[in-house]
Amino acid sequence: MIQYEDEHFADIQLLRYRLNGFEQLSKRQQLYVYYLSQATLYGRDITFDQFGRYNLRIRKMLEAVYTSDRIDRDNDNFRALEVYLKRVWFSSGIYHHYGTEKMIPEFDECYLRQVLEQIDLTSLPLCEGETVGQLCDELFPVIFNPEILPKRVNQADGADLVTTSACNYYQGLTQTEVEDFYHAQKRDYKGQQPPSFGLNSTLVKTPQGIEEQTWCADGKYGKAIKQIVYWLEKAKDVAETPQQEEVTTALIQYYKSGNLQDFNDYCIKWVKCHEGDIDYVNGFIEVYGDPLGLKGSWEGIVEYTDKEATRRTKLISDNAQWFEDHSPVDPQFRKPKVKGVMAKAICAAMLGGDEYPSTAIGINLPNADWIRAQYGSKSVTITNITDAYNKASLGNGFKEEFVVDKATLDLIKKYGDRCDELHTDLHECLGHGSGQLLPHTDPDALKAYGSTIEEARADLFGLYYIADKKLIELGLLPDDEAYKAQYYSYVLNGLLTQLIRIQPGQQIEEAHMRNRALIARWCYEKGDAISLEKCNGKTYVRITDYPQLRQLFAQLLAEVQRIKSEGDYEAARQLVEQYGVKVEPTLHHEILERYQQLGLAPYKGFINPILNPVLGADGEIDHIEIDYSEGYAQQMLRYSSDYGTLI
Repeated sequence: MIQYEDEHFADIQLLRYRLNGFEQLSKRQQLYVYYLSQATLYGRDITFDQFGRYNLRIRKMLEAVYTSDRIDRDNDNFRALEVYLKRVWFSSGIYHHYGTEKMIPEFDECYLRQVLEQIDLTSLPLCEGETVGQLCDELFPVIFNPEILPKRVNQADGADLVTTSACNYYQGLTQTEVEDFYHAQKRDYKGQQPPSFGLNSTLVKTPQGIEEQTWCADGKYGKAIKQIVYWLEKAKDVAETPQQEEVTTALIQYYKSGNLQDFNDYCIKWVKCHEGDIDYVNGFIEVYGDPLGLKGSWEGIVEYTDKEATRRTKLISDNAQWFEDHSPVDPQFRKPKVKGVMAKAICAAMLGGDEYPSTAIGINLPNADWIRAQYGSKSVTITNITDAYNKASLGNGFKEEFVVDKATLDLIKKYGDRCDELHTDLHECLGHGSGQLLPHTDPDALKAYGSTIEEARADLFGLYYIADKKLIELGLLPDDEAYKAQYYSYVLNGLLTQLIRIQPGQQIEEAHMRNRALIARWCYEKGDAISLEKCNGKTYVRITDYPQLRQLFAQLLAEVQRIKSEGDYEAARQLVEQYGVKVEPTLHHEILERYQQLGLAPYKGFINPILNPVLGADGEIDHIEIDYSEGYAQQMLRYSSDYGTLI
C-alpha cells in the first residue's frame, strides 16, 4: 500500500505517485519503460547547470558535508543546512523552483567554512590546485549575499532581462545583443521549416565575437547526453512499434548532431506517432526558464496510457474541429482545419530534469507553431499525478478556509475534481493547439510575455468551453451547474489563494501565476460578475453572475488570441503588467496569515518510484519490480552518485 504523503520541509510537501496498472504491461513494454527511465534520469545535471552556473559545485559541496561522518549533526546549523540542501535538490539549484528568487540559507556562513575544513577533501568539487578557502571565496558570495545574482529569471518590466537573470544560458551579453543575434539568424534564414533558434545552446561573448555552444553529444553537456543516447539506443531495440523506433532514432540523431533541423524532424515524427501505449518526452523543451523565452530547459517524462481516462480525452480531441469553429475569437485567427490533435490520459512512470520533483499535470507539445499548424500536437493529462494530489489534500481544511459559503463548498466538493481534470484536458488537448498566427508573424514576437500570453490563451479556451452545453451532450459533465465549481476555484486561485506562493514584498514572476492573475483580475475589473467580500475580517470571492463571467472569458480570449496571432508585443506587455504582476500588500498579508494557520505547504513535489530489473534464470531481465520505499534524501543522493556526469 503506497503512502502518498512523505516529508514536509520549508514550503514543500513531498508526495508519491502510484504506477497504476504497470504490472499489466508486457515484459517488452516494461523493459521499454525502464530503458527510457534511465535516459530520463541522466539529464538531471544538465538542468542544474542550466539553472545557474554555480549550482552543480554548490550541490556537490553541500552533499559532501551532509554525508560526512566527521562532523556533528546534532545542532541547529546542521539541521538548517539539511533543509537548505533539500530545497536545492528540489529546485535544481539555489533559486526557488517557482518564484526563481535566491534561497538564502538559515545556517551560519562561518559554520559552513568550518565544517568544510573538517571533511574529506576528496569529496569536495575542488579544481586542480584549488584550496577549500578558494572554493569558499568563490561560492559563498553566490550562496549568502542576497545582492549577488539574486534572481534566476528576472521578468521586471524595463530591466535588461539577460544581465539581471542568473540562469546559465547567456555569458557576457546584454539583452539587446542576444535579441539582435537571433533576429539576424531569423532574417537570414531561407528555408521552409524554421528551427527554434537558440533552443539548444549557450550563447557566449568571446574576444572573437558571439559564439553558440551547442548542447549535443560532442558539445556542451556531452557527457550527460552520451548517457541519454546510450539508454535511448537500448530503448529503441524494445520499442512497441516500428514507428516508435523511428521516433527514437530521430531523437538520437538530434542529440548527436545538435542540429535544430534534426529536432524539427524528430518533433514531426513524434507528433505523428500514435501507436503503442508507451511514450516519452526527453530533451530541451520548455522555455519558461529563459527570460527571453528562447532556451529550452532539459526535461524528461516516461508515460504509459491510462486507458479508462483516455476515453474522456478522446471524446474531446475527436471534436476538436467543432470547438475551433465555435471559438469566440475572430474567424481569421481560427484554424480552418484542425490537424493531428491527439489527446491521452497517461500515468507517469518516471520524472526527470525540469519535470522533477515538481511536475506538470498536463503537457501539450511540440511548441513550434508551424508544426502544430501543419502536423498537429499531442496532449496528455497525467492522471496518477492528479490522483496523488487529490488523495493528499483530503481533509486539509484549505477549501473550508477560503471558499465563501457552504453552498459553494458543496458544489466544489461534488464537481471540483472532475472539472479540474476536464479543464486540464481542454487546456492541453485543445487550448494550446487552437488558433493560428497570421502570415509573417514572428512566433517569438511577444518576447518575455509570450509564455504568459500562451498559458492565458489555453486557460481561457478551457474556461470558456467548460460551461458549454456541448460537454453535457458529450457526457463529459452531468449538468449545467458543474462548470461553476471550476469557475469559482479558478477565480479564487487567481485573485487570492495563489498569493500563498509569493514572498512578502515580491511581485508575481512565474508565467502560469501571471496568467491566472491576469484572467481573474481582468474579469473582476471589467464586469460585475465577481465581487470581493469581507466577513469577520477575512476576504472572500463571490461570483454573482456565472453566465456574465463566461462572456468575460470569451472577450478576453478573443483579445489574447488577437495579440498572439498578430504578435502585438505592446498590447501583451500592457495586459500582463497591468493585471498579472502586482500584489496588493494588505490582502497578501491576510492570505499568508490565514494559510499559515492551516500548517500546509504551498508547493508539492514527488519522489520517483524505483524501477528494479528482476533477472530470470537466463540472466536476462524478466520483469520490472516497482519499489515505493525510497526516501527523498536517499533518492537525491543516489541520483547524484549514479547519474551525476557533469561534475
